[in-house]
Amino acid sequence: MLTVTSLSVRLGDTEALRGVDLTVADGEVVCVLGPSGSGKSTLLRAVAGLEPIAAGTVAWNGADLAGVPTHRRDFGLMFQDHALLPHRDVLANVAYGPRAHGASRKAAEARARDLLAVVGLAGLERRAVRDLSGGEQQRVALARSLAPEPRLLMLDEPLGALDRALRDRLVRELRALFDRRERAVVLVTHDHEEAFALGDRVVVLHDGRVHQDAEPATVWGAPATAFVAGFLGHNVTTAFGPLLAVPPDGLVLDPAGPVAGRVAGRTFRRDHFRIRVTLADATALEVTVPADRVPEPGAEVHLALRPGAGIGLPEA
Repeated sequence: MLTVTSLSVRLGDTEALRGVDLTVADGEVVCVLGPSGSGKSTLLRAVAGLEPIAAGTVAWNGADLAGVPTHRRDFGLMFQDHALLPHRDVLANVAYGPRAHGASRKAAEARARDLLAVVGLAGLERRAVRDLSGGEQQRVALARSLAPEPRLLMLDEPLGALDRALRDRLVRELRALFDRRERAVVLVTHDHEEAFALGDRVVVLHDGRVHQDAEPATVWGAPATAFVAGFLGHNVTTAFGPLLAVPPDGLVLDPAGPVAGRVAGRTFRRDHFRIRVTLADATALEVTVPADRVPEPGAEVHLALRPGAGIGLPEA
């Protein structure tokens, strides 16, 4: 089990992490979710021993890892910049980890071929990595991080550069792969759909602090702070009285609704439209409307809450 306690990291004059607590049990997948600059990658680097710690501890099964060099922690880390070996082909890049851990060439290459099939690169085993696209290099890096089966696997935006269809397929493949292994996984992402699909728990990080640590359904259905609610796409508003988080489909157009505003814009979302309604105080609310009942930009509308749609938030 990984245990991070009161972890603080400084990058120059910036406190990149501020008193972060995190636990990850064997077999558990924890997704660290947050915007760019929130400290997600710094957290992984600190756990891996690549970033000096200003305060706090990183421990494995209760043993403090202070002073344990990166290569002796048996942690795997997939970097955002891929960090592939340019002088080796695809197969050799993925087989490198198992070989370094003592596997025979035959066993290492068999493991590499299996993982290349998982990430959709079967047939490219002998391709030079410099000849791959950015998305293909990212998938090679993902397969290479999985190959040695480290006791803790850390993935930094592993699906970030992939198109939506490929990302959706790999989310399914990774979830099935994680379900079959008994190792701990920490996955960093800025995409909440990805985090909800892959994580047993989601840790929302912002400005170097943990804002919420809970199961995906709880993070979505009961955001702990206004930041979490807004980052996930909820409206954060006092238009209906107390400070509430309201998902866009929790609002309806209703001529008798208590909140008035004007339609400032609209976007098509396949089976519905999302309209932006600007209120008298210049705040804006996102509202889901059926495709056959979309008001024109500039139209005055009234809004009402669906029963039970408002989620109470702390005022500070």
